[in-house]
Amino acid sequence: MILGITLLTGLPLKQLYAQTSTAKQRYKVAVVDLMILKRQKVGAFQLTKDIGADGVEVDMGGLGDRETFDNKLNIDSVRKQFLAKAKELNLQIPSIGMTGFFAQSFAERPTAVKAVEDCINTMKQMNVKVGFLPLGIKGDLVKYPNLRTVIISRLKEVGKIAEKAGVIIGIETSLDAKGELQLLKDIGSPAVKSYFNFENALQNGRDLNKELQTLGKNYIVQIHCTNSDGQWLQNDPKINLEQIKETLDKMGWSGWLVIERSRDAKDPRNVKWNFSANTTYVKSVFQGPNE
Repeated sequence: MILGITLLTGLPLKQLYAQTSTAKQRYKVAVVDLMILKRQKVGAFQLTKDIGADGVEVDMGGLGDRETFDNKLNIDSVRKQFLAKAKELNLQIPSIGMTGFFAQSFAERPTAVKAVEDCINTMKQMNVKVGFLPLGIKGDLVKYPNLRTVIISRLKEVGKIAEKAGVIIGIETSLDAKGELQLLKDIGSPAVKSYFNFENALQNGRDLNKELQTLGKNYIVQIHCTNSDGQWLQNDPKINLEQIKETLDKMGWSGWLVIERSRDAKDPRNVKWNFSANTTYVKSVFQGPNE
């Protein structure tokens, strides 16, 4: 078992890319180190354990005006410390996040592909099979459709690098499911898939279940399963997790549900309080006694 993903030997590459779940548990629940205020800090693992999640999405660090990420994981001693702590606490790293691209232009930065390649190299060193790449506000294809051609071209490059490395890059866009599905088909790589985000769909008035069904199980690599901040998932009238689970079950999808937001407005910076509540609720739905 590699952290977060079961390695399936003897399978064709495309079939390997279609497998994203672990063998023992159909759905697993993680939190994001950035959002629990432990960005690329080894302390994220103990906090994740205290919260009750199965794993933590580790971030690549800030980007800003640098050529690439401020990534401490490329230091052997630091990386080994992270991996040792994960093993000690029986936690997994389902994905590595490139959240620096939320505020950067993947389409326009000269070194954007290099930065993603650096993430892929880190993924290989840490045996993590999924990378999270948000196209961000400056890569919003609804607002800036003129960027579509260059984004597709760059993601084709990323796809080739990821295919060679045996990993998957999950992209988050502002498109609806139909538009995102077409984008993925235009990219045409089994190593570039959708990292689906509940919040994107909900904030644009879309039906979560229909969006998931439109994308289909083979195009969704992981899911950020929260809404914008304000209230916990269990109190959010826009989300029916039981119905979403039923949809995913019928689709035959399995994998990681990664908790990003849905913090209570009364105390949004109380990390343990907010993320423990959401983790407990997601697990109660997706890892119930019948699972």
